[in-house]
Amino acid sequence: MMNNFDFVGRRKLFALISAGILVVGLLLNLILGVELDVSFKGGTMLKISYTGTIEEKAAEAAVTAQYSKADVQLTTNDLANTQLITVYLTDKLSVEEKTALIDAVQKAFPDNGIKEEESSLLSPSMGSLFFIKCLVAVALAGILLTLYVALRFRRIGGWTAGVMALVALLNDILVAYFIFVIFRIPLNDNFVAVVLSILGYSLNATIVIYDRIRENRRKLGVKMPLEDVVNLSIRQSFTRSMNTSLCVFIAIAVVAVMAMAMGMDSIVSFALPMMFGVLSGFYTSTFLCAPLWTGWQLRRHKKAAAQA
Repeated sequence: MMNNFDFVGRRKLFALISAGILVVGLLLNLILGVELDVSFKGGTMLKISYTGTIEEKAAEAAVTAQYSKADVQLTTNDLANTQLITVYLTDKLSVEEKTALIDAVQKAFPDNGIKEEESSLLSPSMGSLFFIKCLVAVALAGILLTLYVALRFRRIGGWTAGVMALVALLNDILVAYFIFVIFRIPLNDNFVAVVLSILGYSLNATIVIYDRIRENRRKLGVKMPLEDVVNLSIRQSFTRSMNTSLCVFIAIAVVAVMAMAMGMDSIVSFALPMMFGVLSGFYTSTFLCAPLWTGWQLRRHKKAAAQA
């Protein structure tokens, strides 16, 4: 099916599809807004140790009876071999409010040795600073990856290749962000992990195609037009990229489904955006990045010929 598919000739269509997805995502972001986790917004984190067995839904019910907007997770401190109920609240709790919350959990689970293990407050300014640092880390990673592509593929117009790779990466990041918005997942530190994972995955798929273009360009020289070389290179890489993306997507989907079934929100907030990020990475690396780079190169060649 892909033997004669013209990726370069349909680059404008692919760009319009991508732009349409981003416009819809931005509209949903304006309508729905995005929720910030306590890590970014500030608030209270309370860790309560327990013994025996407690269901996460039961723990959540006991806590939300006191504070309806609390985020409750069951975690384990492996070093201390302690089971924990970790509570995140966007409000700052006074000593009396914190005591009342622990008393409510003790009343709900009287036989589980409920005891306060740790509590900490995160001010909104600290949360905002942490969020800014995360954005700087992501931006720095994107710039370094672009420089890497530019230097590695300098013989085929490395800087333009790097810029197109950066455009594709930004598209993938926005898609992952929109999943947080659409599924009402609070934006937390998992967002940074998702973004960095997608950056590495998407860039690797893009480099495979760029490497194939460089090899074919060296073998075929000027005997074959650039758009034909790029189409050939994408076709040669298509099956590999599709199979890799499909395997990764299925693996992460299984993790997401299991996490949803077990109520493990911390894993869902990573796996669900990552699933769509993998699909976006396959799309941008195959249908967007190299075809747009080719269009840029063709315009440069045409302009240079006109000046000559």
